[in-house]
Amino acid sequence: MADMLWRAVAIGIGATALMDIWAILLNRLFGLGLPKWDLVGRWVWHLGGGKVFHDDIGKAAPYKHELALGWAFHYAVGILYGIVLVAFVGSGWLAAPTFLPAFILGIVTVGAGWFLLAPGMGGGWAASKHPNPTQARALNLVAHTVFALGLFGTALLIR
Repeated sequence: MADMLWRAVAIGIGATALMDIWAILLNRLFGLGLPKWDLVGRWVWHLGGGKVFHDDIGKAAPYKHELALGWAFHYAVGILYGIVLVAFVGSGWLAAPTFLPAFILGIVTVGAGWFLLAPGMGGGWAASKHPNPTQARALNLVAHTVFALGLFGTALLIR
């Protein structure tokens, strides 16, 4: 059990790190904005006060350590997804990883961003208030596919 847990945690960290590298590449190659982990941290901070949905998280009261909280939350969610994947697929998958379960989870996790995080921060359902919602949604799907590749690739590396 402990072996499965450490592997699940490592898989979540590896996938999240690959997603971060992807964001940096998009920023450097195409000038796309980097994720605003400070604002995610602010959103997480306000969850403690019972406030889930904001009209504009940028106008919410700031929190001194929001950047650190945002990064910690980002990696905690990635680890949680790694644990969920391993819990569903089991030890057999850890011995012989395949891409499909990782891809399914990666795409399913887009829902958390579209239906909780985006509206929670004021971006509307599925980024509907984004200046270019179609582009935002496409980038979300690609980023979560990269996350899936990270789940699969990290599983291959540590098997």
